[in-house]
Amino acid sequence: MWDNAPLLRTLANFLFGLSLVLMLYGAVRYVLRLPVFPLNTVALSVAPQQVPVELLERVVREQVRGNFFSVDMKRARLAFEQLPWVRKVSVRRKFPWSLEVELEEHVALARWNGVALVNTHGEVFTVPRENDITAQVLPAFIGQPDTSAQMAKLYVELSRTLQPLQQQVAQMSLSPRFAWQARLGNGMVLELGREQMQQRMARFVEVYPYSLATLAGDVTHVDLRYRNGFAARLPNGLAVQKKQASGNKV
Repeated sequence: MWDNAPLLRTLANFLFGLSLVLMLYGAVRYVLRLPVFPLNTVALSVAPQQVPVELLERVVREQVRGNFFSVDMKRARLAFEQLPWVRKVSVRRKFPWSLEVELEEHVALARWNGVALVNTHGEVFTVPRENDITAQVLPAFIGQPDTSAQMAKLYVELSRTLQPLQQQVAQMSLSPRFAWQARLGNGMVLELGREQMQQRMARFVEVYPYSLATLAGDVTHVDLRYRNGFAARLPNGLAVQKKQASGNKV
């Protein structure tokens, strides 16, 4: 090997090239870490509505370290994502010397089983009690595991159907047998069953002004699980049954 001049020249050139690459790499790392590339600003693309400003400032002070080139973007993003009310975060460098943070906040749609919240995407999330700053009164979802998206979708559909009656769903329940029940803002409970929930609600809304409107303050419970009608129950236990509600429940 040692008397093979071409091989030695090739090896020498390789070692020289490797040394040069390592030197350049080290030089670039050194230059990029110099204080001449300071990170001057961390800006939010949109002002937060739910996330406390003091928590955002704490993340910037404690987790955003380094200069414009050396800052750990993944660490910064994960730190912002741990804040209450934050759903998604995007962090990117913005020339000349700043970071731009884009926060997507949870928009609360309902309360979930009394211990959490459901957002408008049907996702369950939690916030510490001191950060639960939801101003509006939210409906209550009582459901089974992994059904929050299904409940959110049906809630939106039922709310749209109820608009002619100027009523809202105050509570929606899904039993272990996957039977649906809705309680309206006036206290009336509607049994929707396990299928065709939206169609049953639409049928109820269509006939309500002609059948139950005069008894609205007295009706406590309405069973919509009939093929062609429904039955209503009064506080004294009496039943008001639509004539066409004589079909079997489904």
